[in-house]
Amino acid sequence: MRLLAALAVGVFAYFLVGFVTGYAPDLRIRRTTSRSQVGRRQLWLHQAGLAVTPGQFALASIGIGAVAFAAVSVVTGTPLVALVPAGAVAALPRAYFARRRAARLHRVQEAWPDGLRDLLASITAGRALPQALTTLASSGPVPLQEAFERFPLLSRMLGTVPALEVVKEELADPTSDRVIEVLILAQERGGQIVKDILEDLIATTTSDLKVQEEIETEGLEMKINARVVLVLPWVVLVALTIRPGPFRDFYQSGGGLVVVALGGVLSVVGYVVINRLGRSQYERRVFGAGGHVVGSV
Repeated sequence: MRLLAALAVGVFAYFLVGFVTGYAPDLRIRRTTSRSQVGRRQLWLHQAGLAVTPGQFALASIGIGAVAFAAVSVVTGTPLVALVPAGAVAALPRAYFARRRAARLHRVQEAWPDGLRDLLASITAGRALPQALTTLASSGPVPLQEAFERFPLLSRMLGTVPALEVVKEELADPTSDRVIEVLILAQERGGQIVKDILEDLIATTTSDLKVQEEIETEGLEMKINARVVLVLPWVVLVALTIRPGPFRDFYQSGGGLVVVALGGVLSVVGYVVINRLGRSQYERRVFGAGGHVVGSV
């Protein structure tokens, strides 16, 4: 019975941590894992700067969670209390690299206006668009240099348009999708229209980034408050059970299990309500493969 109760609390902790980090588990029933799903997960890891497979990443996260579970169990003497912190620690790599990936893509987005100005300057100086893109890969803004690192080679092997398509799918970002689609159009049209297209693209991209920044700033405070309100009670619970005494004895009993489960359910419900009120709608990839939501894996 105790093992079943611990398993139930462990599953609850998994869902709890998913909501805390903003990446709730996908509850849709899937019979098989398609190649596209595996590809998206691998792309996610690549965008986060990790050279591992999704399976390796999952095993490493579980291992970290197991170590945390053992450590907290030893310190508190209460395996039931250790399940929630262990679940949180197991989710930390996912949350950390999600932030890292988001920051990298955000730097790419912010670099587009300057990168487009560099392209416009190169074309004004007499270069063709493929030559200007090759120059961008070597002397443009640093985030775009990294994004277009393989473009010169791909352009020679596949052509300019297929090379841009590859870069677009590696970035998997709606802003970059729009920019690269317009660059593809400019390449296909050619001539004087390229300058006009780039000038309009600079203006629209700058405006879109300002709006996106305002939306993210307005929702930031509510997200921080939701996470703090949810995490603090569990920190206090661990602190209360570190030393032997009535608190530890209570949370080792069946009554403690009921309190932990009930408190966890109320925390999740409260967090979901607050998070939905302050949630920003993710922009869907209209031009990307599959049109999936940004941030999904």
